[in-house]
Amino acid sequence: MALTKIQFKPGIDKEGTEYSADSGWFDADRVRFRKGRVETIGGWQKYVSTAIKGVARSLFDWGSADGDKYLGVGTNLKFYIESGGTVADVTPIRQTTSAGDVTFAASNGSSTLVVTDTAHGAVEGDFVTYSGAASLGGNVVAAVLNQEYQIGLIVNANSYNITAKDTSGATVTANSSDTGNGGSSTVGAYQINTGTNFYVDSTGWGVGGWGVSAFGESVAITSSNQLRLFSQDAFGDDLLFNPRGSSVFFWDESSGLSTRAVALSSLGGASDTPVEALQVMVSDIDRHVICFGCNPIGSSTLDPLFIRWSDQENAADWTPTATNSAGGQVLSTGTTIVGAIKTRQEILIFTDVGIQAMRFVGAPFIYAFSPVAENVSMISPKAGVAAADSVFFMDREGFYVYRGSVQRLPCSVLDHVFSNLQFQQRFKIFATTNPDDSEVTWYYPVGGASVDITNYVTYNYQEDNWTIGTLDRGAFIHAPTKEFPIAASNSLTSDNYLYIHEFGHTADGDPLNAFVASGGIGLGDGEQFAAVRRVIPDFTFRGTTAAVDLSLEVRGRDFPLGDETLLDTATIASNTGQFHLRARTREMIIKISSNGSGYGWTLGDLRFDVRTDGRR
Repeated sequence: MALTKIQFKPGIDKEGTEYSADSGWFDADRVRFRKGRVETIGGWQKYVSTAIKGVARSLFDWGSADGDKYLGVGTNLKFYIESGGTVADVTPIRQTTSAGDVTFAASNGSSTLVVTDTAHGAVEGDFVTYSGAASLGGNVVAAVLNQEYQIGLIVNANSYNITAKDTSGATVTANSSDTGNGGSSTVGAYQINTGTNFYVDSTGWGVGGWGVSAFGESVAITSSNQLRLFSQDAFGDDLLFNPRGSSVFFWDESSGLSTRAVALSSLGGASDTPVEALQVMVSDIDRHVICFGCNPIGSSTLDPLFIRWSDQENAADWTPTATNSAGGQVLSTGTTIVGAIKTRQEILIFTDVGIQAMRFVGAPFIYAFSPVAENVSMISPKAGVAAADSVFFMDREGFYVYRGSVQRLPCSVLDHVFSNLQFQQRFKIFATTNPDDSEVTWYYPVGGASVDITNYVTYNYQEDNWTIGTLDRGAFIHAPTKEFPIAASNSLTSDNYLYIHEFGHTADGDPLNAFVASGGIGLGDGEQFAAVRRVIPDFTFRGTTAAVDLSLEVRGRDFPLGDETLLDTATIASNTGQFHLRARTREMIIKISSNGSGYGWTLGDLRFDVRTDGRR
C-alpha cells in the first residue's frame, strides 16, 4: 500500500472540538511553529548565581556611552541593577534616623527583637539596615544587630518586630544577659516601602498584609499594599524608575553599582517633580521625561488621568515657564491610565475606556493628543509591547494589534486562554517579544486567586499562528544589550533568579519537557475502520545525534465522543527508520513528547501505512 503523508497545519487550534481540528494541532507545551514546522523552544539557565529577593515584575536593559551594559530589576521587595554578572541592591533609602532613635528589646529564649522607633513609617516586609548599635549583653552582640533586616510584625506606629540572626543568616536566640537596648548611637536606614505579590481591586477587609489595620476596618489601597509593578527607562547613561503609584527615582550611572538610587526630587535644581505616578517614560524623539497618572503641581494627590512632562533634556525641572517646555495635560475620558507604550512616532496611552495617541508637536503645545480607539484597552499595565512597527496588546476579551489603527487578531486559542485566566490577578499579565522568531508572548496566571503566572500564549506575527505552554516567569525581556533574552522566576516561597533563555536544550540543567498533540485525524470519511501498520518518522535533532527520549504515541477513537485508546508508542532516535504497529481505528491522534536534556527537535512530515479495514 502507498504511504499516506500527513502534513499538519501550523499552530494550535482549540476553538473547536478535538475532532474538528482534523490535520491540525490541538494542544502543546514549550514548542513553537517556525516556517510551518513544529519545534521545541530553546532552553534556559541561570544568568547569574545571585538570588534576588521578591518577584521581579520589571526588567529593563540599557547601555552607557562608555560601553557598560546594565539590567534594571524591580521586584516587590527590592530594586537591583545587574552589570557584568554583579547584582547590586540599589533600593532607595526612605529615611535615616538620628543616632539613638532606634532601640531594641530582647526576651530570654526568644529570637524576636522588639524595635522601638517613633513614627517609623514602615510596613511589614520592609528592609532596614542598622549601624552603630552596641551588644545587648548576651547572644545578641553588635554584629547581630548591625546589618540589614526584613521587618516582621508591625506592632504599632512606633514599634515592630525583627528576628535576630547572625551574619550567615542563622537565627540567634537571646539569653538572660540580653538586657541592653543597643545604646545611644544606633541609626536605622529604612528602604522605601515594599509592595505585595497580589493585586486587589478595591479597599476593604483583606486588603494588604495581616495586621496592617485593626480588625474589621477597611484599608486604603496604597503602593505598599498593592501588587508592586515598576516602570523603567534610560535617561542617557542613567536610569529612571517608578514603583506604580509611588515616587520616581533616579540612579546615577557614573556613581557605580555601590550607590543607591535617590528620589528624583532630591536632584540639584529639582522643581515640582511628581510626588506619585503610575508610570514613567522618556520620550525617544524629544527627550522629555513623562509621568502618566501623577499629581498636578501644588497637589500631593495622584490624578490617574493627569500627564506631566519635564523640561526637554532636564529630568529635574517640571515647572512650566515661558522659557522651558515643561507642561501637563489631563485626559478627558476614562477614570485611570492603565499604561503607555512608545512607538516610533507616537506614544499610545491606554485608559480604562480606550486608547489615545500622544505626539510631539513642539512649542507652544509640546504634545498633541487624539483618540485612537474606544472600548478597547490593555488588561494590565504591561499587557502590550511594540514589535515590528506594530503594538500588540491583550484586552479583557481578546488580542489586538495597532498599525495606525486598532484591529482585533483572530486567535485560535482564545477561549482556552480566557476561560482559564485568573482574572482577579490580571495585573500580573505581561507581554514580551522575541524578534528572532517573530513572536509576541503573553504570560498569565491560571488557577486560584493566590497563584502567580504559570502559563503563556504566543503569537507568530509573521506566520500568523498561535501556540500555548507553561512556564513560571514574573518578567521577560528581549535584551538588545545581551546575547540572549533575560527572564526572572516568580516563586512565592523560595529564592528567585534571573535566567537567560533560548540557550541550550535544558531547563537550567533539568529535562526540558515539551509536547505537541494533534486533533483527531479522520481516516477517510469515518465510515470505515482503518488499519495502521507502520509509521515513518521525520525529525531533525539539535544538540545531539543520539536522542532517545522522544516519544511518539498513536491513539485512536471510533467516534468523536468515544473513548480514546492508546494504540502504540514508539521511542524515536536519530537513526529510527520506521516502526511497526497493529492499530485499528476510525480516528487517529498523534502525540509527540520529549523529556530529555541536551537536545531539541523539529518535526518534518510523518508518513503512515494505512489500509481500509471494514465497517465493523
